[in-house]
Amino acid sequence: MREVDVVGVRVEMPSNQPIVLLREVAGDRYLPIWIGAVEATAIAFAQQGVVPPRPLTHDLLRDVIASTGNTLSEVRITSMEEGVFYAELIFASGIEVSARPSDSIALALRTGARIVCAEEVLAEAGLAVPEEQEDEVERFREFLDHVTPEDFEG
Repeated sequence: MREVDVVGVRVEMPSNQPIVLLREVAGDRYLPIWIGAVEATAIAFAQQGVVPPRPLTHDLLRDVIASTGNTLSEVRITSMEEGVFYAELIFASGIEVSARPSDSIALALRTGARIVCAEEVLAEAGLAVPEEQEDEVERFREFLDHVTPEDFEG
């Protein structure tokens, strides 16, 4: 497993489909995962520190986990089959729960859990970005600094 950071979310054109972009911490690979608009908003809210007046689904799940005395230790992106990514929530108690990567990432951002990705997934779906292309990635980061959750509303 390789640790990854969440670079951010954006809308891919012309399909108008949101993606979350992950970056390998100790490497040069990026992993784009196409996600739904609701999950994109949840991830963007968490990254921007937006606190809604009432808990959204991922906030509620975080609160339920904490109320039961459990801790989310890690999110694992475990596999990709026919273009569909799979993940698991790993709890301190040893419990493992299958989940969508988008929900897992939104929850990890709210709980501070680390996110890791299977080497096989990075090898198959990851995109290596050499240093000379980092300026393009920097432009993407600048875009992320200016995107708002409302940009993902239908």
